[in-house]
Amino acid sequence: MSYATALRCRECHREYPLAAHHVCEFCFGPVEVTYDYDRLRRNVTRESIERGPASLWRYRDFLPVDADAAIDIGAGYTPLIRAKNLGKALGLNNLYIKNDTVNPTWSFKDRVVAVAASRARELGFQKLACASTGNLANSVSAHAAAAGMEAVVFIPTNLELGKVLGSLIYAPTLVKVRGNYDDVNRLCAELAGQYEWAFVNVNVRPYYSEGSKTLGFEVAEQLGWRAPDHCVVPMASGSLYVKIRKGLEELAKAGIIDEPKTRMSGAQATGCSPIATAWQEGTLNFRPQKPDTIAKSLAIGNPADGYYSLVQLRDTNGGCGNVTDEEIIAGMKLLAETEGIFGETAGGVTIASLKQLAERGTIHPDELTVAFITGAGFKTVEAVVDHLQPALEIDPTIESFDRAYAAGHLTEAIA
Repeated sequence: MSYATALRCRECHREYPLAAHHVCEFCFGPVEVTYDYDRLRRNVTRESIERGPASLWRYRDFLPVDADAAIDIGAGYTPLIRAKNLGKALGLNNLYIKNDTVNPTWSFKDRVVAVAASRARELGFQKLACASTGNLANSVSAHAAAAGMEAVVFIPTNLELGKVLGSLIYAPTLVKVRGNYDDVNRLCAELAGQYEWAFVNVNVRPYYSEGSKTLGFEVAEQLGWRAPDHCVVPMASGSLYVKIRKGLEELAKAGIIDEPKTRMSGAQATGCSPIATAWQEGTLNFRPQKPDTIAKSLAIGNPADGYYSLVQLRDTNGGCGNVTDEEIIAGMKLLAETEGIFGETAGGVTIASLKQLAERGTIHPDELTVAFITGAGFKTVEAVVDHLQPALEIDPTIESFDRAYAAGHLTEAIA
């Protein structure tokens, strides 16, 4: 059984039962799951975790569900890769990539949905729903299919084809909303008050957001039970950025690792950068923005955890990248060409921001730095299709190949 004890308001610290509840009734602050850390410290060890499955459920004791009844399609425990080639290109001597492109629906959203869907089923819900920029809809659709539940997923009309098909293959009810993500999210918040459905990022959001912690757990374990010196994390709502740090802190509370001193840096696209803009202006009060960027999975103009992200940036002495669409494309290509990882546009934001932060000196060359790549590139091929070198087309002869190969290398040299 879970060690979760209550939902606690982040602002006034009032506590509530572990129900479908996401806002404090007194101060309207967000609520999050809290745990019995004394019991965790007594009962959970590195060895007990290491005996667990090669998935996020090896951290079952730190999650707010009964893992024996979990909806499990194999999310988590993804590779942590020493990025020597990319590190050399950026002047970073101790760089790692956390590659979450290999999750079951090819994004980190499988982590949050695994936890939210499992808790929703425990609470008696029979339908899963969400507001999504694409990846979340894919994951909700897949987990609902595995659980025998009905899925109703809401997306903006302008999403990439790969993300639309990545939901439809699981046969959900897919609803395209004429508007941006913030419009979709506002609609779902209203619908959650009328329909007895589990909207994973609305009424069961406290459980949903706990899934992101598992990235912090995994990185610490994969580094030999230590926290990294620096993390670079893409920011949309800001929840992932905040929860990775929470994961590291919870391992310390349970006596699994030393107190983390990790500096947390964020990454946003210039076309939707409310957190990064506020950071550059030196304020904790962000202004919502209307998204206009190829990084659609990060296109949340009014981030729910924007304030808490800014506080964490300040408190951990982090930095924040703010990168253009051109830099995003270059970042996607750089990651692929140096480390063989094809990340989506959000990954391009992370790598371009990593480069920006390294050039500024925000990241020290010898810091053990982890950059988080959260989704696979085949979901966003539209962003790069016109920016890649075309294939050579030849007749089936050596002579034809020789001519084309020589011409291709000549073109590269001129470029």
